[in-house]
Amino acid sequence: MDLRLFSTFLRVAELQNFTKAAEQLGYSQATVTVQIHQLEQALGIQLFERIGKRVRMTEHGEQFIPYAIEILKAEQNAKDFLREPENPSGRLRIGTAESLLLSVLTPILMEYHHRYPDVMVSIHTGLIHELFDMVRQNDVDLLFFLDKKTDFADWVKLLEQQEPILFVASHDHMICRKKKVSLAEVVREPFVLTEKSVSYRYDLEQLLAEKKLEIHPFLETGNTDILVRILLHGNCLSFLPQYVVRPYLLSGKMQTVDVEDCRIQMWSQLVYHKNKWVTPQMNCFITLMKEKMGKVI
Repeated sequence: MDLRLFSTFLRVAELQNFTKAAEQLGYSQATVTVQIHQLEQALGIQLFERIGKRVRMTEHGEQFIPYAIEILKAEQNAKDFLREPENPSGRLRIGTAESLLLSVLTPILMEYHHRYPDVMVSIHTGLIHELFDMVRQNDVDLLFFLDKKTDFADWVKLLEQQEPILFVASHDHMICRKKKVSLAEVVREPFVLTEKSVSYRYDLEQLLAEKKLEIHPFLETGNTDILVRILLHGNCLSFLPQYVVRPYLLSGKMQTVDVEDCRIQMWSQLVYHKNKWVTPQMNCFITLMKEKMGKVI
């Protein structure tokens, strides 16, 4: 049986759409339709229901996914046996937030390139809902994101690390001289913040709403590097992950503001879709991330 039929099946299963699967595979829609029909005939089962333009996987189709993955894994293992597994090549697509890319991933990516120079890495950044869609649409191979502990049935989580979110200001800001500051007091200060759609900003807004408080930043941007630059030269505060400001806290250029009634925790997490065929270059990156980061699942 042609193994391409299994690859086509898994791509249609991921996207639930023959047209999108054809575009990503570089086939015509008619070719994808014929291949799925050939696979159904060979197996003697119906894998998809086609009603009008809608495609829905049958129960047999759902049950066949792990078998198709195992068949393709066996093929890949046979290929890997005949070549040097420590020298992967090809492309690796990673979805992440800009702050994680700048503050956490950059040195890891440089190390990855040093170890595996034949792999071409492409980075896709976005907001949290955009990143989640990237995984579901197979636009990325791996997703590294910041949010509350998040577990989806369709995802395989590889590692997670707790990331404190801090109120921070320049070291010479008057508020840093106080040992304890109330939430009501701190929100009266001028702020620069990320957009409301960012996970930790959203949680802060929810906490403030519970206490009937509001925060009105004079600037909002998704670029945490810009926020840091403004903090260093302006008389204002921000609310950022510790990994973003860690170098400035260590150097003494910034200080944390101890807000007594606000504790928000997020987790950096590395995941991929359960139906994803894990390539050698993915495995190498996963191994490196587990070396460099926190709790392995």
